[in-house]
Amino acid sequence: MRFTSEQRLDNGVLEREFTLREIPGILWTPASAPAPLILLGHPPLGLRKMYPRLVDRARHSAAEGFATATIELPGSGDRPRLPAAEQARADLRRAMEAGEPVSDEIVDALVLPLVDKAVPEWQAALDALLSLPEIGGPVGYSGGVISIGVRLAVVEPRIVAAGFFAGSFVPRATFEEARQVTIPLHVLLQWDDEGNDRQAALDLFDAFGSKEKSLNANMGGHTGVPQSAADAAVQFFTRHLK
Repeated sequence: MRFTSEQRLDNGVLEREFTLREIPGILWTPASAPAPLILLGHPPLGLRKMYPRLVDRARHSAAEGFATATIELPGSGDRPRLPAAEQARADLRRAMEAGEPVSDEIVDALVLPLVDKAVPEWQAALDALLSLPEIGGPVGYSGGVISIGVRLAVVEPRIVAAGFFAGSFVPRATFEEARQVTIPLHVLLQWDDEGNDRQAALDLFDAFGSKEKSLNANMGGHTGVPQSAADAAVQFFTRHLK
């Protein structure tokens, strides 16, 4: 891991950009250290586009004493495109524009290669982050592509709690993996999210094997998440990471 820039935000939060091999990332640490770590997932839209929302989440987490970090997803931002994913996105657009149902084959082609590539990168980033003196365990995972979060919850024992955003397209294989998830979960669902299948989100929640899992459902669309929902997520991580 090589740090490439740093700046001090309000309330003593230190923001540092880094690269891990060819993967860009950002680390935010509170004034108090060492701090528990939350990995901030995000959709594959690029860190530059997602930065305003990510830094807001980081500030909110730092106020509660958490360090946070994120990395650029494969095929996003300035990273090389993934040809198979680009084709799947084109197939997805055609199906949606034609008013046709999105097939399982399109969803699998769109999501599974991203999961297969992104999860080992998250694990490599976690190796590097936990070697820093300002980072102390335990570790949580929050938001982003839910299929990536599910896979991480299954294969990465250092992640002890996860907060998921119930949205995006979910491959059939993710439902099977969800049954293997046993860590505490906090799942946020926007009830009127126009771009997501509510029933699929409910079915995935039901599939999770965790003994402790909560569903925070709120009225409103994808961008209408109330502040109370964000506060509830922080309270969840406070219970399990401190």
